[in-house]
Amino acid sequence: MKIRAENHSDLSEIEHLIYRAFENHPHHEPGAKPTEHLIVNRLRDAKVLSLSLVCEDQTGIVGHIAFSPILINGEESAWCGLGPVSVVPERQGEGIGGALIREGLSQLKAQGIEGVVLLGEPKYYGRFGFESQPKLTLPNIPSEYFLALSLADDTPTGEVSYHSAFFDN
Repeated sequence: MKIRAENHSDLSEIEHLIYRAFENHPHHEPGAKPTEHLIVNRLRDAKVLSLSLVCEDQTGIVGHIAFSPILINGEESAWCGLGPVSVVPERQGEGIGGALIREGLSQLKAQGIEGVVLLGEPKYYGRFGFESQPKLTLPNIPSEYFLALSLADDTPTGEVSYHSAFFDN
């Protein structure tokens, strides 16, 4: 397996992979179609993907991860949001998502990013050091599912906002 930055020729394959990874996802309403691929497309179109990595092997692209800037208390920050992380369904559980997360965090830290937040399962993301941080909140989200990982010395205090690409239709 090789992890690398996405390139323009990957975009269609990434979109298809993300759609498949989230199709029939247990956190979606029954019968709802995935929209995560549209979020990544909108982030890319807005030129606000802080980092977009793919994992590939001899079969092609098998995983993708996206990171984008967040606001804290309505102001720019040196923090990013992780999401989505996607692995083709037939390869889930092989450590591909974990490898993408570790590589992404390493690259972000090298770029001077101070921390990462996400909305996700505490049991899964806890293994990478993510935990609920009372200092950071996301409106209308239970604190146990809004997780943060400081890559620097301090965690800021405030309300987090994601880019509008997460909410546009």
